Amino acid sequence: MTANGMPDPNAIFPVPGVDTVTYVRPTIKSKHIIVGDFTYFSDTDFERCVTHHYDFYGDRLMIGKFCQIAKGVEFVMNGANHQMNAVTTFPFYIFEGFLKPIPPLAEMPLKGDTVIENDVWIGQYSTVLPGVHIGSGAIIGANSSVGSDVAPYSVVAGNPARLLRKRFDDELIALLLAFKWWDRPIAEINRLIPVLTDGRLEVVREKLKKLLRAETPRTEEASK
Repeated sequence: MTANGMPDPNAIFPVPGVDTVTYVRPTIKSKHIIVGDFTYFSDTDFERCVTHHYDFYGDRLMIGKFCQIAKGVEFVMNGANHQMNAVTTFPFYIFEGFLKPIPPLAEMPLKGDTVIENDVWIGQYSTVLPGVHIGSGAIIGANSSVGSDVAPYSVVAGNPARLLRKRFDDELIALLLAFKWWDRPIAEINRLIPVLTDGRLEVVREKLKKLLRAETPRTEEASK
C-alpha cells in the first residue's frame, strides 16, 4: 500500500503476511515480457513459467492489467517450435558440435507475440501456446492447453481448450469492453468495486449504460 492508502502496483508481495502471491510486473527482468499493473501470480519467480523464450526470436509475452495467473501456469513461447519444412525436425542449431547455423526466422513456424488482455483468469497448471491471443475477461479452466485465440469474456477449458460458454450476453460484453474499467484511475476503480462485484447483472448493465452515457458528449454539444 502506498503512503496515501492506495494499492501499490510496485509491491512484490501485495497480500499482507503471504509470500506466495506476487504482483508480476515489478519482478520482470526480460525486455520481452510486458505486464500491466496489478496482474498477480499465485507463486514466485514468474519468469520461470515462460519457457523456450530465446532472444533471437524476438517474440514477446504481453499481459494486461488485473490478470489472475494461478500456480503452475506455463507460457510456451516460439522457441518451442521446430522447423517443419525439412525431413527432420531435430534442432541441430541449438546443440554444440553440429554444423548448422540458426535458420532464418522466415523458415521457422513462428506464431508471433502471445497476448493476454486484461482481467483474465488462468487456472492452475494450464498451458498457453505460442502466439495465442486471449481477450479481456476470459476464464481459462485449470489444466487446459490453449492453442488458439480466446474471445473476450469467454470460458474455455480442456486439452485442447474449447469454448464452454460466454460469461455474459453480447450487449453486456460490449459495454464492458467499451467501459474498460482496468484503465481507470485507482480512486475511480475503488468507487466502482460495488458495480464490478455485483452479481445482479441487469443492475450492472444499467449502471454501465448510465456511466458510459455520462462520458459521451451530447451530439449537439460536440457539433458546436
